[in-house]
Amino acid sequence: MKNDLSRRSFVGVLSAGAAAHLGTGVQASAEVKRAPSVGEGGKPALLGGTPVRTEAFPSWPIIAENDKAAWREVLLSGRWNRGPAVARFEQTWAEQLGCPFAIATASGTAALFTCLNALGVGPGDEVIVPPYTFVATINVVLLQHALPIFVDTDRATCQIDADRIEDAVTSRTRCIIPVHLGGNPADLDKVLSVGRRHGIPVLEDACQAHFAEWRGKKVGTLGDLGCFSFQASKNLNSGEGGAIVSHNGELMAVCAGFHDAGRGYRLDESGRLTPDYGSGFSYALVGDNRRLTEFQATLLHEQLTRLEEQSRRRESNAAYLTGQLREIPGIQPAEMYEGATRNAYHLYMFRYDPAGFVGLPRSAFLRALRAEGVPCSAGYGPLNKEPFIGRALESRGFRSIYGDKAIAEWAERNQCPENDKLCQEACWFTQTMLLGSRSDMDDIAAAIRKIRKHGAGLRNAEAGV
Repeated sequence: MKNDLSRRSFVGVLSAGAAAHLGTGVQASAEVKRAPSVGEGGKPALLGGTPVRTEAFPSWPIIAENDKAAWREVLLSGRWNRGPAVARFEQTWAEQLGCPFAIATASGTAALFTCLNALGVGPGDEVIVPPYTFVATINVVLLQHALPIFVDTDRATCQIDADRIEDAVTSRTRCIIPVHLGGNPADLDKVLSVGRRHGIPVLEDACQAHFAEWRGKKVGTLGDLGCFSFQASKNLNSGEGGAIVSHNGELMAVCAGFHDAGRGYRLDESGRLTPDYGSGFSYALVGDNRRLTEFQATLLHEQLTRLEEQSRRRESNAAYLTGQLREIPGIQPAEMYEGATRNAYHLYMFRYDPAGFVGLPRSAFLRALRAEGVPCSAGYGPLNKEPFIGRALESRGFRSIYGDKAIAEWAERNQCPENDKLCQEACWFTQTMLLGSRSDMDDIAAAIRKIRKHGAGLRNAEAGV
């Protein structure tokens, strides 16, 4: 059952522009420059009117004095590879999530790749994934020469439809990867239940969901393993970076070894992960170098001091904005499941229905909104239909593993009609837009109301009438 409050999600896209500092360290818009006819009453900017706003939304990343000082300290230390700063961040991140183990990695993709290797996913296996996600979720599966099996989307939440997962399970299913897209938690009660019934590990892709919660627990910590990304657009940002978290120490020891070139790790007497390879060149398994640097770990540790405060601001602004947008016909904010007790709002997602705007196409709506000074994206396309997947499956390696018949039937097996509809409806705002003021949220709502009021004129202009 979904929450009728329909709280939204957000994408962390970089947002440029000047901004003034608040005392809290969050950058908010400077005094917005408005025309006398602010709001929905004036003519749309695309039709020659004055935009609702000309000032940029908050910029990203936020750089404060503590970041500069800590970065300089690492620089002068001469220790730039994985060391005490990485270990400190891992401990702090684990504590923040209420989890005993965390391993910092070079990226969110590296975290996912490491986890699939630790879980033994490989040729001949199938991995259940959503079609509405960033490509990394799929790339890591294909890199293991495993088959991605797409389960359709719940359009109301923009998350994987957990009610459809069990039908996708076969004897080949080796892993389920729910993605908490935009920071909005997937239905973990149902996902984890399927995993338990069939003995299938659940790997949470929480790359966009820093501090999101399911029934009061941080997402990423409820499955067998959880992954986060600290890429430049993310709510916690070090340019590139990632992390793996888990309550399973033995599984995390395998992850630690794999990400550190295959070196051995073990749980010491106090239950902590510790290297088990001495000072020489000794290896315990086939591995890779997916380590984080001291520079990135230091940035993360310093940025983390502001994450909770920023998260609260996003939540507050999202709730305020949702209260306005859900009153506009044709705009449907993304809902949250009953068990989702906190949304990270990396994306603020909503669905656009042209019928509420006298038939104005989504592409024209987005252009009109941008012209009003409100950046907005159309979001992801149907990932299950991307040509690169077909090319991968047609390769010699995949054909030799799965056979011509299975490859030929894959496309039909992986139809996702609800996701196809979502990809024609979805609209995203950036997470940085939610770090602004209440008046910024008012501007967003006013711009949408203005476009709706003049929908016929915009539609005619689009059609060249």
